[in-house]
Amino acid sequence: MSSPQIVNPFRKSSYSGANLNECVEVAETAYGGRAVRDSKCPAHGTTYHSPTAWAAFLTAVKADGSH
Repeated sequence: MSSPQIVNPFRKSSYSGANLNECVEVAETAYGGRAVRDSKCPAHGTTYHSPTAWAAFLTAVKADGSH
């Protein structure tokens, strides 16, 4: 199975640490999904998430209220 095409560059959260190396990076994939990787070790792999899964993740994070 091939990985979804990444259509926009990876970006880091504005909440990253001062050295900008303590976060995950997220990129949009074709068809609205997201690719996620560790900013410290991007060569260790990328996970891919469907638009539905990404929306559910964001809903859960926002509902947590601790950010």
